[in-house]
Amino acid sequence: MRNLTAPIALAAALLAAAPVHAKPADTDAAKKILKDSIAIPTVMGRGKVPELAAYYASVLKAAGYTDADIEITPMGETATFAATLQGTTKQKPIVLLGHMDVVEADPKDWTRDPFVPVEENGYIFGRGSEDNKFDVSMMVATMAQLKKDGFKPKRSIILLLSGDEETSMTTTRALAAKYKNAEFALNGDGGGGLIGEDGKPKYYGLQAGEKTYADFTLEVTNPGGHSSRPGAVNAIAELSEALARIGAYRFTPQQNELTKVGMPIVADQVGGDIGAALKAFAANPSDAKAIAAIRADPEYVGQIGTTCVPTLVKGGHAENALPQRATANINCRIFPGVPVEEVRAELVKVIGDPGVTVNPDPDASASDASPLRADVMAAVAKAVHARAPGLPIIPSMSAGATDSYHFRIQGVPSYGVAGLFSKASDSYAHGLNERVPVDAIAPALAHWDSLLRDLSK
Repeated sequence: MRNLTAPIALAAALLAAAPVHAKPADTDAAKKILKDSIAIPTVMGRGKVPELAAYYASVLKAAGYTDADIEITPMGETATFAATLQGTTKQKPIVLLGHMDVVEADPKDWTRDPFVPVEENGYIFGRGSEDNKFDVSMMVATMAQLKKDGFKPKRSIILLLSGDEETSMTTTRALAAKYKNAEFALNGDGGGGLIGEDGKPKYYGLQAGEKTYADFTLEVTNPGGHSSRPGAVNAIAELSEALARIGAYRFTPQQNELTKVGMPIVADQVGGDIGAALKAFAANPSDAKAIAAIRADPEYVGQIGTTCVPTLVKGGHAENALPQRATANINCRIFPGVPVEEVRAELVKVIGDPGVTVNPDPDASASDASPLRADVMAAVAKAVHARAPGLPIIPSMSAGATDSYHFRIQGVPSYGVAGLFSKASDSYAHGLNERVPVDAIAPALAHWDSLLRDLSK
């Protein structure tokens, strides 16, 4: 991995020389935790997140954790969860991230009741089985097993679970502010392995960055009047011209450590013209031909810079009246490290019309990508290659948002290192008949056991 090769190779060699680990958590115990988790419908509005937090606390207390090791903090109808495996030193702790809440599911649309876990044909079905209760359950089971084994980490390991990641992320922001002194975060809601339809692992994605989500509101106001007496300015027409300019505009391409390292690996995986374009862009982010090819591909256009698109339009108040107000929502996915205000200012410049105001998103904050730490990269490589020797590990940047986003804002490097390997055809997160393979449990437990023992030394 270019300049990362030497430090990662050294760290990998040191990890390979470590003593053989104790047996990971029991597969049946982890499966029970997962099924029990699915059975608690932690959907917004049902007030069930505290119940799930209490259940996880009971699992950990049965393994030897004390009341002092566990903190459940109610926040409205939801809650945060924190469980600490105390370290032997005063070094900064490692935090594990996941979320207890799930998106809504209508039983009428499902083949099975979404909140009754069903094991069938080698899968466990249920809402949240993939997002995010699988890896949360694996982390809980691993934390329990480490305690049973008497494992003494040098760095404290703190499992942090949010309660509204799928909605407002209020609990996430609270956790990030409280634990902003962490050395780094390992997130079970990002990254993971892709298995081909032939059953063979294809690659492992390590998520180390997320684009900033920001909505801007364009607004044009006008005195209006009777539609039979049109004037020189029309609010809807003026807004339409602004939207056309934004629709035609392309932000300057960018790259960072993640895309520079990850794109050539992705290129080797996908091959063809798009693979050649990705490799060319990684080598030269000003390559016009590569930029055009990537921008034409919806799968990769978001990887080379900020994107902004109109998503909602409202205007007028009557069919026979000149519009007094017209508004539009511009949804932007901002490249890591770019300030939100900088994007707003660029939109104002692109529109070039003082009659169109661009109102900022008050909740949007920019976060930068996390550095590809040699110790984290080596530990992930060791855990992944224990399951699939030589499997490509691709540092990645997500266009969506996870709990890591708010930890990065607080300065905590965060890495999506999920233990779940699955086929693309098995991914139904947020969709109907969500499921995870039963045979993914044992290797995921080994994955988390390896990561936590190595990185907390």
